[in-house]
Amino acid sequence: MMHVVRQHTGWIEVICGSMFSGKTEELIRRLRRAMIARQKVAIFKPKIDTRYSTTEIVSHDKQKIKSKAVEKPEEILHHALEAQVVGIDEAQFFDNSLVDICQKLANMGKRVIVAGLDQDYLGKPFEPIPQLLAVAEYITKTHAICVVCGNPANHTYRKTKQKDKVVVGAADIYEARCRNCFVPPEKEEEEESQ
Repeated sequence: MMHVVRQHTGWIEVICGSMFSGKTEELIRRLRRAMIARQKVAIFKPKIDTRYSTTEIVSHDKQKIKSKAVEKPEEILHHALEAQVVGIDEAQFFDNSLVDICQKLANMGKRVIVAGLDQDYLGKPFEPIPQLLAVAEYITKTHAICVVCGNPANHTYRKTKQKDKVVVGAADIYEARCRNCFVPPEKEEEEESQ
């Protein structure tokens, strides 16, 4: 009789979409389920994201869960050694080294759940999410509701004229828009000058 020895395999799950699409809500839901199953969970967020809390991941609808704020992805590796499940929110605020860190964690047998914007305010791919999508075993694309027409929204529209790629904010600065209602800032400027 042959015995099958099960190896604990890790994997990467990515939850991506526009702002106000429920990415953080979904991340919190998955992490809470892991906690109910008595799994060891470690949760991280970038230090730059202080919108609602410095010690918790908080969704726009005020769901929250304790987390550790880190400056660099390498810190996640150090703090997640004992965890079975690793949650990372606002991944777009980290550099591309996050991809290697997630790969290492998954190779160590951990379930890694990452949430973040897949497009920036210009409608362009927002690293490191595209790289994570390429190596993830599971991908969830969430959608918001367009504030202009009510269709499914896949874009994050910036209401201010700031040109920095990273501007931390919420409904005060951003709104969800569908493909038809989203106009990138450079197109808006062109239309205004005509």
